Amino acid sequence: MSTRIARPRAALRKAPRQARSKAMVDAIVEAAARILATGGAAGFSTNQVAQAAGVGIGSLYQYFPDKHAIVEAIRRQHLDEVLAALRAASACRGAPRTCAETLVDGLVAVHAGKPGLHRALLELAPAHAAGAQAADGFEQAYADAYVEVVKALRGRQSATRAQAMALVLSGAVEGAIHAAARAGLVASPAFRRQLVDLVMAYLVREGKPATR
Repeated sequence: MSTRIARPRAALRKAPRQARSKAMVDAIVEAAARILATGGAAGFSTNQVAQAAGVGIGSLYQYFPDKHAIVEAIRRQHLDEVLAALRAASACRGAPRTCAETLVDGLVAVHAGKPGLHRALLELAPAHAAGAQAADGFEQAYADAYVEVVKALRGRQSATRAQAMALVLSGAVEGAIHAAARAGLVASPAFRRQLVDLVMAYLVREGKPATR
């Protein structure tokens, strides 16, 4: 089952159809992400993005009605990356520690080197109904994905117990990663090792998953 978030129609003014227009939209989103990563949300504007992307402001407005739509495109890209990392971990069929490492490494890779961008995304909360709808869709997909991670590492659980464990695990892992990203430590081998140990301690008993 796909974990990509449905795109509300209001996110883009129109969908790019030709390779050239798709490349331009990608360039706009990538330029905006660089600006937010280095300069934060203050002063972020469509003119700034168009200049950095090397496109005319009119071309930008053909696809993005305002700066919030560009931010929403970046946010969805990030959320898709998070869900892909969770899906990879839930599909792991190796030893428990290998699966815990798959989870941690995938989420660390999504956040490493982008603390400025993530801070900006938190500051620029969804400004319209389409953004709120996308956020709601992510929260459900995110919760479901963590339930699958719990099942993969811990074995079969009741639905209520799996959901509760997923809530605790997601809060612990994401909270630690966001704190480490703000401190510039998310790529630290020591941090990675401690986070893998945390996942193992919570989900795995005596180094073995519960009976499936």
